This record gives sequence, structure tokens and C-alpha cells, in this order.
Amino acid sequence: MLYEFFKWLENTWDLPGAGVFQYISFRAGAAIILSLIISLIIGKRIIDGLRRLQIGETVRDLGLQGENLKAGTPTMGGVIIIAATLIPCLLLARLDNVYILLMLFATIWMAAIGFLDDYIKVFKKDKKGLKGIFKILGQVGLGLIVGVTMLVSDEVVVRMEPEQAALHGYEVKKVVFVKESENTYKELVHVKAPITNVPFFKNNELDYSRVLWFLGDNAADLVWIVFLMMTIFVIAAVSNGANLTDGLDGLAAGVSAIVVMALGMMAYLSGNAVAADFLNILYLPHTGELVIFAACLLGGCIGFLWYNVFPARVFMGDTGSLTLGGIIAALAIVLRKELLIPVLCGVFLVENLSVILQVWYFKHTKKKYGEGRRIFKMAPLHHHFQKDGYHEVTISVRFWIIQIMLAVLTVITLKIR
Repeated sequence: MLYEFFKWLENTWDLPGAGVFQYISFRAGAAIILSLIISLIIGKRIIDGLRRLQIGETVRDLGLQGENLKAGTPTMGGVIIIAATLIPCLLLARLDNVYILLMLFATIWMAAIGFLDDYIKVFKKDKKGLKGIFKILGQVGLGLIVGVTMLVSDEVVVRMEPEQAALHGYEVKKVVFVKESENTYKELVHVKAPITNVPFFKNNELDYSRVLWFLGDNAADLVWIVFLMMTIFVIAAVSNGANLTDGLDGLAAGVSAIVVMALGMMAYLSGNAVAADFLNILYLPHTGELVIFAACLLGGCIGFLWYNVFPARVFMGDTGSLTLGGIIAALAIVLRKELLIPVLCGVFLVENLSVILQVWYFKHTKKKYGEGRRIFKMAPLHHHFQKDGYHEVTISVRFWIIQIMLAVLTVITLKIR
């Protein structure tokens, strides 16, 4: 909204300073500040409102240190993050950008699923919440919408040289001429291509049709199946991973903030022709606008941490955790960084695996020995360390440190080929 408004002011009235809104860096900085202010202002009011409505956390007796102190703490606080993300994004981002529209939709979609889950738990007094099949269907639905949009939208393209596009038979959507020097221009094309960034491959690129190499010439016609399966899997895995990570004060919000910061950096690099060319990574026209969205989400997560760090005054609930996971997954997919998720979201991955391994091993040993045994003292992994006697602040901060290392490693991989 403000982008178009200040553009109109600059063009119509030649207002001094109005042109600053054309710069992504300025709007990204403003987005972080605005989202922080919004989360801090509305946070206290939302917490008070949740407390008046008696929307409090029900704590199961798991034998964890300090768990009884959390009983009655307001939950569903994820609405703070959602509001602090959507409001500044609507104000500062370009709403004619397909990537922004897709991320706004993903946010609302996942927020609705998480809200329903929390509503059933709190108001219907059903600890199981929304049935698992409905959560999965919601995640599959978002995966299909994101995947199909990327496959059919003419605005979702990759810029490359004409020779490369011709070699792989990619569909050319637009021809552009980029100025190299005062009198020379280089011809490039915008193409629809099923490719993604991945380290250790030539030019850090992987064509999904390679997965169907055994089909020969038919691989290009069926590659959309592989791509949709990937988008669905990534969204479901990351969303559930974030949900499992939300078990200690500040843990999920802090880890998510670090992941979003890294994705914001990648959005800037992928959406900037000079930076993408220097790093030799895919240049994705129009994705630079996603820096604004990432900035809004980052500010929302940090603002939420103001109230969520130990001792937490509010929990995000599934309204927040499922939404954060879904947003992060969708953001990585549209930036064509989904294959970096195992490293970038390493904390979510480990939390997921700890539960899967614990359940599998328990069932396996029960069948084999007649008695179920455990790998960890408790799953997800953060509870294992609680059982070991570590304070939750120590666990959360150390997980943040590990996530910072993983985020840096992910960015470094852009130069490894």
C-alpha cells in the first residue's frame, strides 16, 4: 500500500524523500521496526485478553522440572506473530508481487489450521486437538497450492542465458537485455524451469527431471509430479518439526527467527542480479520483495520473544508453531532452497527424528522383548535434556547457538560446488 502511495507522491508531486520507499533495504528495515512495535504493543493486550478468556495451557504431568508453574499460562499467542507479520507486510510490501501474495496466503492458511487445533484443545477440552488427518490435509493443500502456483504462474521464472535454456528445452517466457557496458548489452531469458539450488552440484543447480532419468524423454513431461511431492513433503515436515520444537520457553520462536533471518538473506541474494551473478546462484526475478516479508516475520518472532522467554507470559500454541513451520517451508520452496532445509532447519529435523526414532524403537523392542525400551529419556529431544537436569533456559539458548551455526553453514554452501 505505502509503496504505491509514495510512488504516486513522487511521480505526481515530486515529494522529496518519497523515492526512498522504492528501495527494498529501506522497506525491510522499516518492516522489522514496525513489526516489533506492533508485537510489543498488541502483545500485552492479547495476553490480557487471553487471560480474561481463561485460554490457558493445560500441563500434563511428565515429571519435568518447573512444568507445574506453566499451568494456566495463556496460549494461542501465535496470533501476536501473525498480526505483527501481516500488518506491516500489507503496508510495506508490493501487493502485486506473486511471491508476496503466496506467502500471505500461506500465513493465513496455516494460521487457520493452527487456530482450529488450539480452539478444539482449549474450548472443546479435547487434548488431542484437531485430528491428525485434517492437519495433514491442510499441509498437503498448502503444498499443492504453492507447487501449482510455481509451476503455472508466468511471474515465477528463472533468468539464464539463452544457450542454457535451449540446451535443456526450458520454456522461454521473456527476453531481456542487460547492460554490460556503455555500448554493449547481454541477451538473457526468463524461463519456466524445474530447477533448484543445491550445493555440491555443477553451478549449484539441480534439475528435478534428473530424478526421473530412467524415463528418458518423458521425464520433462512428468517432472511436475516430483516437484509437487517435494513441496508437500517439505511443508509437512517443517511444519510438524516446528510444532514439536515448541516445548520450552523461547525455543521455537528463537530458532524460527534465526532461520527466517537466513532465508531473508537468501531472498536478497537470489533477487539481486548482481549478487546472484557474483555467487553464481539462480537469479529469481521479483523474489527480492520477499526480503520485506522475511523482515516482517523476523520482527514478529523477536517481538513475541519479549513475552515468551523464560518465564513465559504466553505460549504460541499450534496457532504459532504450525504457522511458523509452514511459512518457513513455503519461503524456502519459492526461493528454490528447499533442498537446503535439512541443514537450515537442522533443529526442527533433529526434533522430528528424535520422536520418530523413539516411537519406532519402543515398538520394535516391545515386539522383540515384550517390553518397550527407549533411546532417549524423553522425546522430543529438548525434553531429554530436561530429564538430564539442564534448565530450560540453558537448553533453549544452546539450541539457538546450534541453529546460528547451521544458518551460517547453509549460507556458506551457496559457494560450494
